[in-house]
Amino acid sequence: MSVPAPRTQNPKIAKRSAFAVAAAATLALLVSGCTSAEPAPAAVETAEVTVSHAQGETTVPVNPTRVLTFDIAALTTLDALGVDVLGVPKANLPGELEKFNTDAYENIGTLFEPDYEAVNAANPDLIIVAGRSAAVYPELSKIAPTIDLSNDAADFAASVIAGAETLGTIFDKEAEVAAMVDSLDASVAEVTALAKDAGTALIVMTNAGEISAFGPGSRFGFLHDSLGVTPAVADVEAATHGEAVSFEFLLETDPDWLFVVDRDSAIASGTGNAHEVLDNAIVHETSAWQNDQIVYVDPVAWYIVNGGLSNLQNMTDEVATALAP
Repeated sequence: MSVPAPRTQNPKIAKRSAFAVAAAATLALLVSGCTSAEPAPAAVETAEVTVSHAQGETTVPVNPTRVLTFDIAALTTLDALGVDVLGVPKANLPGELEKFNTDAYENIGTLFEPDYEAVNAANPDLIIVAGRSAAVYPELSKIAPTIDLSNDAADFAASVIAGAETLGTIFDKEAEVAAMVDSLDASVAEVTALAKDAGTALIVMTNAGEISAFGPGSRFGFLHDSLGVTPAVADVEAATHGEAVSFEFLLETDPDWLFVVDRDSAIASGTGNAHEVLDNAIVHETSAWQNDQIVYVDPVAWYIVNGGLSNLQNMTDEVATALAP
């Protein structure tokens, strides 16, 4: 006896129940003696990707929607890529980042100390830490997939780019990140060309009336290491808050340029500001002061964010503007 050809499945039917599939297979066996039946459709699985970061490898969902970030640099990169987040440390959002300090975002603690109750309640599918929050990675990774995007001061620009590329992989934004990297590379080339004839420079940070210096390989060493600005002193201690120096040191070193990070303004401590600290008779004798080559950089970009691909572009543009003839 011939058996009619099977009908094409109605595309509006998403799947059959296991019972219905079994019943249909049994009927086909009775009628035609066939020994196989069409398998049930496989369940759709959420796409995942395994990424490398400062504390190992983590498997995370592609395009996660419940993202918590304790890293302000990552926040700026995600914002530039058009990726929204669920929660941020609202107590540490100066400058333009204040736009995240609204009821639309969960408050998940501080840059250093998570509010674990809030983190758990947010039910995140990705948590981002770096630098200031890296120490709590083990605890947070027990709650949800967690990645550490800490920068490497010894290879600052490369580590910032690598972190952005990791985010690009997770959020399917590889092309956008590549375009941002191309733009940054072009700007860096522009600055390195300007730096050849710019003379020497010293990076200092003012903090509550005191000053500290930074050199190559430090948290602000990007100025020398990537942008090619000649350091006035090559062996400055690469400590987190720099090497404490005196006004006399500035005069003795006498750099052509002073790039100044005002920590007081960055953290809004109200204990003074860089302009007042450096406005004294000794500093007035330096070449940088006399040639009007003291550059007060954006303290939020350099001190608070201190990373992030879009922020690194802003830092580079700031130096380009300063050195332009």
